[in-house]
Amino acid sequence: MTIKHIFLGIATTMLLTTSCTSDFEEKNIDPNRLQQISPATLLNPIIYEVGSHNMYRSWSHNNHLMQDIVVYPSEVPGLQRYDLSDDVGASSWNAYYRWMKNAKDMEAEAIKAGDVNYQAIAITLKVWVTANLTDIFGAVPYFDASKGDEKLLYPAFDDQEKIYDSLLADLEKANALYDVKRKMIYNPDVLYTDSATYWSDWQKFTNSLHLRLLLRISNKTEKNSYQRMLTIINDPVKYPIINDVKSQANLKITGVTPNVSPWSRVQDFTLSRKMASFFLDNLNDFKDPRLPLYATEAYRVEGKNKVIIGYKGIPSAFDGNDSQFNYEASTLNNIMAANPTESPVLTYAEVLFMKAELAQKGYLPGAESYYKEAVKLAITSKGLVMPTNYFDLESTKYNGTLERIMLQKYYALYMNDYQQWFEYKRTGYPVLPKTKSMLNEGKMPSRFPYPISIRTQNKTNYEKIVSQMGGDNINYKMWWQN
Repeated sequence: MTIKHIFLGIATTMLLTTSCTSDFEEKNIDPNRLQQISPATLLNPIIYEVGSHNMYRSWSHNNHLMQDIVVYPSEVPGLQRYDLSDDVGASSWNAYYRWMKNAKDMEAEAIKAGDVNYQAIAITLKVWVTANLTDIFGAVPYFDASKGDEKLLYPAFDDQEKIYDSLLADLEKANALYDVKRKMIYNPDVLYTDSATYWSDWQKFTNSLHLRLLLRISNKTEKNSYQRMLTIINDPVKYPIINDVKSQANLKITGVTPNVSPWSRVQDFTLSRKMASFFLDNLNDFKDPRLPLYATEAYRVEGKNKVIIGYKGIPSAFDGNDSQFNYEASTLNNIMAANPTESPVLTYAEVLFMKAELAQKGYLPGAESYYKEAVKLAITSKGLVMPTNYFDLESTKYNGTLERIMLQKYYALYMNDYQQWFEYKRTGYPVLPKTKSMLNEGKMPSRFPYPISIRTQNKTNYEKIVSQMGGDNINYKMWWQN
């Protein structure tokens, strides 16, 4: 499916400013064509296109790997059985490089205009996109990427550690750039709409993204991630972070063109898809109010009667054929894809889960409080009522383990691009069931193969990096994985 590229006629993504050096050129400027743009002009296309792409790929890729949903009927192995095609990551590769380039162009325009706030926002967007890219593939071209206008057509692949060092330094720089007292000249964007808190909301997103990436690399003890996270958390004046639902980064898709759902036909969201047993069984154990939001009820036909049997999924990567299931399993609730909807970017609940993990590991006090608050926010931010006895159950009460925190975080990250998969690669949680029908020896893939086009278009650098990796192997770990 093609994500819609319709913001501002896409002319806004073309930074072709002309410097006039002759009278002829001055007289032949097209009055209907933009000669200069403001950095703010580039903002909505980047946010919308990346946000809608991420939501769609969460559904089409992440959710199958992470046993949220399954393809059913299942005629081919597919992602749920760890059968990855050579080009499985091509769409994200292409999308992220396109919008990384636009973020870099926005940054350049902001510097030119002397606008530090838009420079900081552009840096944040660049980091958001690049982090996802490298966490999908590992080493990727970064420092010399998007330099075709400088005749650099074959960029080298950069080490993931060096990319992360650069991204984290960029976020530190971005935070220092913000001038929250600066008057707004342009309207807010599709992510943050309140002009009264606009700059501070973006700064909170920048620093919360900083926390996410520090936690991502926390297994690399030499990077001192936990102490760096504490530096941010313990200094809210210098490093404000997302601290309420209003300041979270949640793209509201209004349904008003061009801000529309990535599913042009909402029925495609549920077509040949069922909810996975793992996803629903836990929510059933939790007696969780999110069940009717995420899924429909399963049923069985008895005689001429349709008997509702509650929320019941299909086991991911199930053994045997499709005919073994004598019920119509729960499918996805298409309200998640219908206009209006939301594409989560970085929520307040995620920030609270980060704090809960830090506390569980002894770096902050109050692990149970953060855990409960995070779970509550993950539920109530969906417009649902939190059951008063939710934490009375053995399956939901805080038990002091990282596994318990990560299981609930898994649900908080539902439909949030590839974040469930990234967090699984970092922690090994939640513990997902395995079957004999899984390929790759039942091992969760650590990465997607490089796209086929890159193997030919940037052949020399591709061959160099895969020789260092020992092949373009889906089990080659991220630098930050244990």
